[in-house]
Amino acid sequence: MFQRLSRQCPPHKRLAGPRKLFLTAPRPYSSLNAASTLKSEPRRATSRSSLAPGIRSPTRPRFIHNDALPRSDAQKSTIYALSTPPGRGGVGVVRISGPDALKEVWGRMVKPYAGSTSKDLLNPTPWKLYRCRVVHPSTGETIDDGLAVYFKGPKSFTSEDVVELHLHSGRAVIAAALSALSTLPTLRSAEPGEFTRRAYLNGRLDLTQAEGLKDLIDAETEGQRKVAVRAAEGSVRQKFDELRKGVISALAKVEALIDFGEGEEIEEGVYEDAKQGVRRILDTVQGYLHDHRRGELLRSGIRLAIFGPPNAGKSSLLNFLAQREAAIVTPIPGTTRDVMELTLDIGGLPVIIADTAGLRKTEDVVEKIGVERARQAVQNADISICVLSLPDLLEPPKTGTSKDLEHWRELVSPDTYCLFNKSDLLKTSPEIDTEALRMALVPSSPPSSGKENSGNQIMAWRASLIAGSGADEFLTGFSDALKRQFGLSDSTPGSSSSPEVNPIVITRSRHRDHLQSASRHLEMFLEYGPDDVVFAAEELRYAATAIGKVTGAIGVEDILDAVFRDFCIGK
Repeated sequence: MFQRLSRQCPPHKRLAGPRKLFLTAPRPYSSLNAASTLKSEPRRATSRSSLAPGIRSPTRPRFIHNDALPRSDAQKSTIYALSTPPGRGGVGVVRISGPDALKEVWGRMVKPYAGSTSKDLLNPTPWKLYRCRVVHPSTGETIDDGLAVYFKGPKSFTSEDVVELHLHSGRAVIAAALSALSTLPTLRSAEPGEFTRRAYLNGRLDLTQAEGLKDLIDAETEGQRKVAVRAAEGSVRQKFDELRKGVISALAKVEALIDFGEGEEIEEGVYEDAKQGVRRILDTVQGYLHDHRRGELLRSGIRLAIFGPPNAGKSSLLNFLAQREAAIVTPIPGTTRDVMELTLDIGGLPVIIADTAGLRKTEDVVEKIGVERARQAVQNADISICVLSLPDLLEPPKTGTSKDLEHWRELVSPDTYCLFNKSDLLKTSPEIDTEALRMALVPSSPPSSGKENSGNQIMAWRASLIAGSGADEFLTGFSDALKRQFGLSDSTPGSSSSPEVNPIVITRSRHRDHLQSASRHLEMFLEYGPDDVVFAAEELRYAATAIGKVTGAIGVEDILDAVFRDFCIGK
């Protein structure tokens, strides 16, 4: 039975007869220091049963939210920066955000354009675009004839008053505008990512949305854009918020067992209910963690190595994917001596392709180095394509290629795709058993990549890259396979690879680090029994804190610095 650990409830506040305990989440605190200094500490040799009546549990870490973050002096200032890329262009947008944006910038630099008699500029309507002259605040000299718009806080990107000047994007025009803004005493130049940081601190978006916005700006492929949009819209934040709320709900039940004892007649099974909830949360967390780093790979690029025996068509495959002569192709085996890398967009995914030297036994010193580099490239790749010559596989080879079988077969892994090339060079047209060829790829010993293998996991296609037959079918099939593997396929709704069922949640290493920490604390919680609820509650607090750090529900300054330092100055 649970012992009473807190002070007795006064008699005049007790209810007659049995009563149920209504559990709620712990109240949020406003202390930044307690949350920002949280870390796993060695457990003290104390159990719940050793605490005397009237002694409460140890001081708890305090949860804070964006609206509890203190406002720094820097946020009281008004900042400005160019928000569009520098250089010549049609329009350059200069953004100003802060309490003096309307008074100082609009009041002193935005004037009616030549010939206009309108007085609307004296009292601008928010979110309305005005044609105007932008002038120097001291001399009154016209800088440019452009447009201006006023966003009244909190209905702006930063939740502050924002003024945007839309000017002709010439270097001299933008330089003159920024120079004029620098003469206003209450304004200063923005730091990298400061506009987005203010949006976060003012509660307009969380850290995952800020990161999604950065990824959206940097997106170069359709897959990157889709994942970034989901994060920017708040879909990722919702996943982490659900996890954290579940942990806090379980923590509320455990806290009840600490704060109330046997005399309070708590219903049976409260602790087991908390454990059941934590098990479900842990399953979800581990599901996110066991995602083969899809999100990180999508951001940084999927490394693909093309390997196989000499003169099988590896460089021809690279040229076909690049749609240009990126690599030298000759009939001479061993033409490629080194690893050649190229970044391409395949099916909306960023793929860093490495064309490697043919794998065979050789006495040539230079080729031997190339073969070793090829092996390393395959072992370090996320996925690979093994290119094989059908004539060499099905007809007696004159070059002895079959003797080099083990040089490339041991590199085959579950992440290997196969292309049987040169189908047009077969002297006869035998019925090709693709399944038999696929099984021939499976090495007799464990692959050197360290990945376990099974023949039915290898996808294979037949084609002739030079003649063009089967090449388009290969590209379509390979693109679809990549999208399924990395969770971007929407062709099979309801399948395990559908983005709605198996979404990409982790897109950065810091997400993974915090979730791994939360997973460890949840596992530790499940190891504790009813007599150790104090320690069990502590593990749940650490888990909730780790999850909160992903979205910024727990404010830690060094996390904010790491997130916003890669933004451009105008964002």
